Amino acid sequence: MSTPTLPALDTTGLMDFTDADDVPCTHERGHITDSRFYGHIYATETSREIFCDVCRFQSWLDVEAQLALAQAELGMIPQWAADRIAASAHVELLDLDGVRAEIRRTAHSLVGLLRAFQTVCGPEAGEFIHFGATTQDIQDTGQVLAMKRVLDNLLQLIAGLVERLVEISEEHDATVVLGRTHAQPALPIGFGLKAAGWIDELLRHAERVEAMRPRVLALQLFGGAGSMAGFEGRGPELLERLGERLGLSVPNTGWHAARDRMVEYVSTLAMVAGTLGRIGDEIRTLGRPEIGEVREAWYLGKVGSSTMPHKRNPEGCEQIVVMARLAAAQVGTALTAMGGDHERDGRTLRMEWVCVPDVSHYTLTACEIMTRVLKGLTVRSDRALANVLSVRDQVATESLMLAFAGHVGKQSAHERIYQLIQRGISEQRSLRELIEADEELGGVLSGPELDVLFDPARYLGDSVLLTRRVTERARAWLGGRADAAA
Repeated sequence: MSTPTLPALDTTGLMDFTDADDVPCTHERGHITDSRFYGHIYATETSREIFCDVCRFQSWLDVEAQLALAQAELGMIPQWAADRIAASAHVELLDLDGVRAEIRRTAHSLVGLLRAFQTVCGPEAGEFIHFGATTQDIQDTGQVLAMKRVLDNLLQLIAGLVERLVEISEEHDATVVLGRTHAQPALPIGFGLKAAGWIDELLRHAERVEAMRPRVLALQLFGGAGSMAGFEGRGPELLERLGERLGLSVPNTGWHAARDRMVEYVSTLAMVAGTLGRIGDEIRTLGRPEIGEVREAWYLGKVGSSTMPHKRNPEGCEQIVVMARLAAAQVGTALTAMGGDHERDGRTLRMEWVCVPDVSHYTLTACEIMTRVLKGLTVRSDRALANVLSVRDQVATESLMLAFAGHVGKQSAHERIYQLIQRGISEQRSLRELIEADEELGGVLSGPELDVLFDPARYLGDSVLLTRRVTERARAWLGGRADAAA
């Protein structure tokens, strides 16, 4: 039997693997955060800008420029040379193809850039570039400057989340919802109290970020082995000058091999993302049709499934959880970078070039997605109350036990209510009916007293008070930020 001849494939209209400028693909977008198609759900515009290859080089040039100017102030290099270095410290002036070639030829991460920079500065001024510094001084400081921008953006995003959650908490401080423990009905609470718990956790993260800034955002400028030997005895003074210029704290000693600062940064960001993951998962769960206590925003044109047209999937909340898990995965990498040898160990910095940007991408992305989720979030008060009333007997057991405790004792009341409610659940019978017919408890409390005890809206405890305590503190924090920015 002969093999049939297939018709030629018509490639009209098919995608050619080229980039936006119709240049053959150079395969530079290997990481999901850089994807032209999916990168927006793994990184933010800000995080990609901060950790862009070219922008990384610019941050290194900025450090070199400020180092030269600080050295000129101290008379360590000529002022004219420092001025020329600073004026030339623009990455667009460099031959980046040449830099790439030199990095590969020399197998060194900075020398290629320095040589291209020297060419731009000219032979005379170029001789004073990188005077007394070592590669990791520049690269660590550049990374810290990137982290500083991330933390600034992170605090701004946290403030926006807190502000929106305050609105939700105050609007729904007395909205009756089902408090659940171990995924089962527990007691009625105000929805505002749930959201207040989220606010309180975010405020603690804001405190952590502020507290770690002077520790983590530290200058690195200690020379080849951390002794400052190349700075002509002016090292400590130069450190102060450069720290002031760059807005970074001045450490007591070099930290080329001491990477606890990076671990604290990565861990703290992962904690922030973890909180957002918890909130996102809660919203996703409460939005399930069988629960339906919250509703995320939706718009016509948003597609949930390629096969099931009805789907309105909680894509935002799911992606936040993904970001939280990916952020958490970076902590282990950061911790392994603490084991550097002697005064310098390239194995540490190269690992941080991965985990520091990645945790930054994932955490800022989680914040931005959560911002959109909360902006369009609706609390369905009617459905929440219906869910509570559907388990009215179960959520009344604590209040009943405590009310009967004054008559029969707490332990006895617990045991008797336990027997009755478990029987009621198994036999699908009313707990009130069982209490009223019970030899021990029947008639102890009046009908109106039982009405109150079975009303979930009257057993919110201090939900409103606790919610207001958190929202007042949040508003004070937000006001302090506004005052500081003014």
